[in-house]
Amino acid sequence: MDVNSGSIHVVDDVVYDIIPLVESLVEQGVRDADAVRNSLLEGENLPYPVGEISEAVDEVLELVGDETLFAKDIYENYVFDFKKRHTVVKALCLHIAHDCNLACKYCFAEEGEYHGRRALMSLEAGKKALDFLVANSGNRVNLEVDFFGGEPLMNWQVVHDLVEYGRSLEEPNNKKFRFTLTTNGVLLNDEILEFANREMANIVLSIDGRKEINDKMRPFRGGQGSYDLIVPKFQKVAESRGQERYYVRGTFTRNNLDFSRDVLHLADLGFQQISVEPVVAGPEDDYAIREEDLPALKEEYDRLAAEMIKRRKEGKAFNFFHFMIDLEGGPCVAKRLSGCGSGTEYLAVTPWGDLYPCHQFVGNEKFLMGNVEEGVLRSDIRDEFKSCNVYAKEKCRKCFAKFYCSGGCAANSYNFHGNINDAYDVGCELERKRVECAIMLKVAEAEL
Repeated sequence: MDVNSGSIHVVDDVVYDIIPLVESLVEQGVRDADAVRNSLLEGENLPYPVGEISEAVDEVLELVGDETLFAKDIYENYVFDFKKRHTVVKALCLHIAHDCNLACKYCFAEEGEYHGRRALMSLEAGKKALDFLVANSGNRVNLEVDFFGGEPLMNWQVVHDLVEYGRSLEEPNNKKFRFTLTTNGVLLNDEILEFANREMANIVLSIDGRKEINDKMRPFRGGQGSYDLIVPKFQKVAESRGQERYYVRGTFTRNNLDFSRDVLHLADLGFQQISVEPVVAGPEDDYAIREEDLPALKEEYDRLAAEMIKRRKEGKAFNFFHFMIDLEGGPCVAKRLSGCGSGTEYLAVTPWGDLYPCHQFVGNEKFLMGNVEEGVLRSDIRDEFKSCNVYAKEKCRKCFAKFYCSGGCAANSYNFHGNINDAYDVGCELERKRVECAIMLKVAEAEL
């Protein structure tokens, strides 16, 4: 993988071994094929015939000339202009309910309360949020709104009415809303599903995998499990949407370091769009991922990728969110530098209309940016997030995966290091492994 161009090269052993040697010579200014060849033959004890080495040198230098290998980093200079750009808000995470009917043990939202009080967003507050989005979106036409919680179906009528209100804003303001819904499924019924299938561009369905794993971490407040109730509902959602425009989304913890079994369990239930992600928790939590767990987790990603290739050959393919990266076009420049856009293009809105950089900062008063009536009052917070990128993070500069995660999650950085310009080390290790697996899957797919 060439980091700066995003090019992926499938090579044989001789080219693989020669690439770092040629890179060292190129960095010294040696680019002439004969000079490179002579240097390798004289200075390196390579276990290959001279003819193969010579051919490999020509191939590598051709890629260098095409700027698909050892490409220059053009983005660090670009980032200074990028910091100065005028930002518009294009997406809101509406905390439609700071309440929940489950008591998930790893919930960063404290069972929906977000370090505060239980509350449901009023229709009036929701309308002001959509008005704020329209007013602060500039010339951008496509806007996104995610109904989030807690559990948004506990405030379903307001969700329903806000979608209708949003649609009424589209034509007069030359806007198009893309609504999404994240739900635990407990209150899901046919009426809600019919409306969601008509109006929601995507639905995220929360489930952790196998019954014993899900029910241990995602119980009702009384302790009983949620698996048996939600699985048939989620299967109905997936089928009703033609196995598209949804995700079953789980979290794995130290309780299931064999998480590939949970991914495959969900696939065996018939789900074709799956995301199972590592928990982010402090060392005081017994379910937190620890550094010593990393080797086992990396093996799980390898095991999952190999099984996905096998199932694809058998006609039983499914998508795993963290393995879905674009190796043809690569990440766009804006995404490389801005990541998720939290604090600038993307904001979270509490039930009473306060604005935060994203849902994971809600409740931390240091990051209270303003409100939907007065707008963004703390431009300093916005500017801090605007300047948060892979070049502001020392850990990211030499990481091969930096343009795929864009520096990772700012909230995780803050929670573990006290500032948004660091990186959550365990998460970084797992992200690098996921990118490796994604590359392998793409290559295998091309060779099928």
